[in-house]
Amino acid sequence: MLSVRHIAKTFGGIAALADVSLELLPGQVHALVGENGAGKSTLIKVLTGVYRADAGTIEYDGAEVRFARPLDAQLAGISTIYQEINLVPLISVARNVFLGREPRNRLGLVDFRTMNAQARRLLAQVGVTVDVRRPLRSLGTGTQQMVAIARAVSTEAKVVIMDEPTSSLEPREVAKLFGVIEQLTASGIAVLYVSHKLDELYRIAQQVTVLRDGAVVHTGKISELPRLQLISHMLGRDIAQVQRQGVTAFDDRSGADPDAAEQLLDARGLSKRHQISDIDLSVAPGEIVGLGGLLGAGRSETVRAIAGATKLDAGEVRVRGRKIRNGSTAVAIGAGIALLTEDRKADGIIPGLSVRENIVLAAMPRLSKGGVVSTARQRAVVDIFMKRLRIKASSPEQKVSELSGGNQQKVLLARWLCLSPQLLLLDEPTRGIDVGAKAEVQALVAELAAEGLGVVLISSELEELIEGSDRIVALRDGRVVGELRGDAVTENALLTLLSGEPAANPDPPPEPAADVPDAAVPAADLPVPAERTKEQR
Repeated sequence: MLSVRHIAKTFGGIAALADVSLELLPGQVHALVGENGAGKSTLIKVLTGVYRADAGTIEYDGAEVRFARPLDAQLAGISTIYQEINLVPLISVARNVFLGREPRNRLGLVDFRTMNAQARRLLAQVGVTVDVRRPLRSLGTGTQQMVAIARAVSTEAKVVIMDEPTSSLEPREVAKLFGVIEQLTASGIAVLYVSHKLDELYRIAQQVTVLRDGAVVHTGKISELPRLQLISHMLGRDIAQVQRQGVTAFDDRSGADPDAAEQLLDARGLSKRHQISDIDLSVAPGEIVGLGGLLGAGRSETVRAIAGATKLDAGEVRVRGRKIRNGSTAVAIGAGIALLTEDRKADGIIPGLSVRENIVLAAMPRLSKGGVVSTARQRAVVDIFMKRLRIKASSPEQKVSELSGGNQQKVLLARWLCLSPQLLLLDEPTRGIDVGAKAEVQALVAELAAEGLGVVLISSELEELIEGSDRIVALRDGRVVGELRGDAVTENALLTLLSGEPAANPDPPPEPAADVPDAAVPAADLPVPAERTKEQR
């Protein structure tokens, strides 16, 4: 359906793609994987007319094509769902679904009744039931992503490109998306699927292409490629090294003493109507405290309240014993609190500015004297953090919007580290980034904690939360429902707290009779091994 031959693309002398080739077959899901900065997004933009390739050819449906703009690709039958929601928040859900393709009546005016009815039908196909006349911004991030998926399905495309489509979705929404993908492939549509979540790739994809540093390092059937080998291709390390280091970078940490006399953070009774209620949270220097909870449990609302981004109805926040004024981000930053937000596009990066400008943004008062900013001091600070965080960019003056998601996340981390914070609030710091970049961010978090920073970690990935936290505070419906520490930090224990179900306490298995040999004991009567603790894993 789509054939890419020897594509090359450079930016400022830096090769983003080098001799890339791949084929998409009708009715198949083709996974495209690689570290952040490997060239995945650049290839998608070449395919859809955002960029023009410097070399190579693209054949679509049997004919060579060269799209001058994304609309040409869409009209030809190539539809793209981007990781960052690419819709218009102020207009209705229905208008977003049909933007640029609105049904019209005999007078040439938009037929809203028909448009709304068709939008409802399309959203029902992806399991979404909302008032399609509502502004898109009134919906949650996951529902907005499903609207983008419905829009892609509505274009009657022959090729659908999905760039991290599940990064904002809950598990039930992911299941619905996979059902939609099955419908698409059953009708002969080719799907190019980009994701850093290996479970998803092995569940839905038939073929896989691995990019590293802009070049193809492997292509073939995903069923014939073991996971460790896939990670090895992505990272450029041999399998033995991957097995030894794993795909997460947290070490087994003894952790700080949460009962130490001096608490770095002491938040008491945090309450905000309809969001959080009477939440207590403390963090010791050098401690990583995980916030566990499902979407809507109050995790983001809690850290935003601590950072002064939400004005509380009740409660107080103290840093090293000093009370912080309610609802002031400037005061919180001055006290050493830094918040890395969940949505880096909306609340983090400033896409029109360079990497340098984004990094030094919060530190400008410290880098100026008499209102004049020192360019030399800016460059020195940026150079330090680009090297320490291994930010991949052609230069500090490259626009941050041109970087991969993982490198954008590192830029935001660098922005806050410039201020030498005492407390780091990380809301989904590895969301939407690949295995390699995730390991680098995790290693950095552990390193910062070892240097004495307090860290509050939010992650929807239970494994990351369990392995990366000294203790976990569980939230449900905006309230604290429990705390896990030490050997009690297990997946089953956390799931029990999050679900609200009572802990299972089955009767012990019966002892085998004395006259029955061990070999005769039925398998069902054998004791179930206890779940391994973090240290044992």
